[in-house]
Amino acid sequence: MTTIITCEQRSDEWFKARLGRLTSSRASDAFATLKSGKGEAASRRNLRVSLALERLTGQPCEDRYSNKHMDRGVELEPEAVAVYEATKGVFVERVGFIAHDELMAGYSPDGLVEPDGLIECKAPIPAVHLGYWRDGIPGDYLTQIRHALWMTGRAWADFVSYCTAFPEDMQLYVKRVYALDLDIPGYERDVRAFLADVDKELAAIEAMRKQVA
Repeated sequence: MTTIITCEQRSDEWFKARLGRLTSSRASDAFATLKSGKGEAASRRNLRVSLALERLTGQPCEDRYSNKHMDRGVELEPEAVAVYEATKGVFVERVGFIAHDELMAGYSPDGLVEPDGLIECKAPIPAVHLGYWRDGIPGDYLTQIRHALWMTGRAWADFVSYCTAFPEDMQLYVKRVYALDLDIPGYERDVRAFLADVDKELAAIEAMRKQVA
């Protein structure tokens, strides 16, 4: 069902592996809806077109923008994983990219926990970390977790947030989510429907190419 691609995340090979694929970081846009229920949300349309263009051009359409908070989060992620391993007494396996063998979908794990778990790891600023303690996992990240569990077939995911600015007993926030609670078969149906729309977009662009030729 899936193929593991060994590469460094955020490397050129990693960006190439993601081209045209629905990944966990963009999954929430794929299922965005309008409050009226009529028409297509702009974020869904933009993603649909972007994925079609990536397949056509072989070039990424993703914005590689970063800021100091995002860079700090990337830098702290290995430390966050190490603290999680020590706290839970588990080993986290790092994997570059997982590609679906049938569908144009993929997933970049923050870590796989044997035998049947995974982690989604964040190292946010204090205000955001507090929000996780207070309100739990935001909806967009739950969609990422659904995508991750669907791609891997694993039973559970730990959402991990790590912030060294907090007192030691609140630096690590962990919330476990189980695949059985997330309707994974329903998620796959939604993925297939969205990817079918991407295929239609690409077909329409190819039809324009033929007209020009």
